[in-house]
Amino acid sequence: MKLTRTPVGLGLLTLALLYAGLGWWQGGAATEAPSDATAAPAARSTFAPSMQGTVPDGDARVLAGQMLGQSSGALAYAELRRMFDYYLSAVGEQSIESITQEIHRAIDQNVPSAQAPGAKRLLGRYLEFKRALVDLEKNPALEGTGVQAIRQRFNAMQDLRASIFSAEEEQGLFGFEDANDRDSLARLEIHQNTALSADQKRDQLAVLDAALPAALRADREAPRVVIQVEQTAQTMRANGASDDDIYRMRAKALDPQAAVRLAEVDREEKAWKDRIAVYLNERSKVLQAQADAPESERQMALTQLQQSQFTEEERRRLAAYEQ
Repeated sequence: MKLTRTPVGLGLLTLALLYAGLGWWQGGAATEAPSDATAAPAARSTFAPSMQGTVPDGDARVLAGQMLGQSSGALAYAELRRMFDYYLSAVGEQSIESITQEIHRAIDQNVPSAQAPGAKRLLGRYLEFKRALVDLEKNPALEGTGVQAIRQRFNAMQDLRASIFSAEEEQGLFGFEDANDRDSLARLEIHQNTALSADQKRDQLAVLDAALPAALRADREAPRVVIQVEQTAQTMRANGASDDDIYRMRAKALDPQAAVRLAEVDREEKAWKDRIAVYLNERSKVLQAQADAPESERQMALTQLQQSQFTEEERRRLAAYEQ
């Protein structure tokens, strides 16, 4: 199950390379901004192995123009970007050409027919932007880790985007990320300003806190809220609450979609713990039966047991349970 595909944060070119997808053009893979929105229809499981059990990012209702107050002629830029990056994370498993075709198919499936050509043209510009960012990162004038170098990279990235996208497209695709980056950069400048005392830094950071847009404030508080909700869920379970009780609590504190996703995580975690309990019991029996056998035979028997119950990736996690 997929909860999110990407972290959002300081996308100041270097992190944009890591998190906004430039690794795709150099043989890697990346993810895109998390969304609490309703996901689009399930991806074809045959398109990329890493997409098994996942659904594409992007709110299907927004993509289809079904949300209250949504203009019938406006593209859902943020949701399209989430959709684009979901499929682009399969680079390395599929070619850019195949991924482009798959995104076109997803656009035809999810976006109103009148908007589909515009969405496909937007994808073309988005791919152009991703490629251009690779060249931008190679510019030696933009190297460095200090705050001024980071600001230079941020400004250069914005200049590049302005040369490719319209103002409306840029705001729709990157507006929230830019607000986050500007705030993060301002905080970094305060922290690195040696002319400020600790009290002055605290006061200036408080000014930034007060000026945070509501959406950005909610986004930054979201992890804390989820932690509090899960602590409440643990307490409720200890007191005998049912799964339905916990779902209702989560749905009220977060939203129904998040409650469903967390319930699925609970089920997966329980299934994993049940498998581990069975494995540890079988392992104990093997060790008892092989107590007098040579070490090589014991290890062979344990390896066979592991291979019979877990995938190669899962077996890497077993050492933590074998203490």
